[in-house]
Amino acid sequence: MISVQDLSPAELAALLHFHADAGVGWLLEEEPVDRFAEFEAMKAARQAGRPPQPSVSSPASQAASQVERRSAASAAPPPLATRSPAIPDEQAIDQARFAAESARSLPELKAALEAFNGCNLKNSARSTLFASGNPESGIMVVGPMPGADDDREGAVFAGRSGQLLDRMLAAIGLGRDDILLTNVIPWRPPGNRAPSIPEVDICRPFIDRQIALAEPKILLLLGNFTARFFFGGNETIHALRGQWREIGVGSGAVPAIATLHPQDLLTAPINKRLAWQDLLAFRRRIDAGA
Repeated sequence: MISVQDLSPAELAALLHFHADAGVGWLLEEEPVDRFAEFEAMKAARQAGRPPQPSVSSPASQAASQVERRSAASAAPPPLATRSPAIPDEQAIDQARFAAESARSLPELKAALEAFNGCNLKNSARSTLFASGNPESGIMVVGPMPGADDDREGAVFAGRSGQLLDRMLAAIGLGRDDILLTNVIPWRPPGNRAPSIPEVDICRPFIDRQIALAEPKILLLLGNFTARFFFGGNETIHALRGQWREIGVGSGAVPAIATLHPQDLLTAPINKRLAWQDLLAFRRRIDAGA
């Protein structure tokens, strides 16, 4: 078995990142636990048909007492002052809608999002990610949700997919400072799973308000989830990409086109030709004044 001492700093960092990506939040408990002694104590209790009564100084006694303390702690209800009851989904959606609609600017909306605690995704994420770039550009690029690199670095589209997105934008004469870049979901779901329908509904008022406040003239949607979120339906990105559609924003509408997410292109580089066609169409619409 390889010990920690055998790993280089880079290998150790990679191992920790692997555990973080898998959803591991803690590697140690608050107090040391002898699992072998705990197992023996539980085994002896089952065989005797009653709680074990070993000497106080034995490891088995210490483990058994830890089991008893945990059982008692789980059985006893927490004090009312520290209990944090779950918020029903409908109430969380109403709170999200109120918080988003109360914001009169993007900085106010960012503050409201960071203060909002009605979505379970926030509890497992490291970062709350908000729009970055130039809100005055009239050009908005929307992705689905943060990935592991985004969550770790606290930046929208970090890591390899972000580097590829930068090259995609540069190919049509754009950079991050020329657009407003954001995600539909501001928190990374554990293990990069798909967000649930209630989680999407809770996050919807914030992304809708971002678009309303930014007032873009044109939208580029990245990936299957994002295209379905705005266009509706259950079609894949290959059926939804390359088509101009109108997205309702406030009392008006914004033209939007969907294309493949950079991560899709890293997985299947052959699809880069399809994304290039979409990017060219996006550039032509920008040049035409959207």
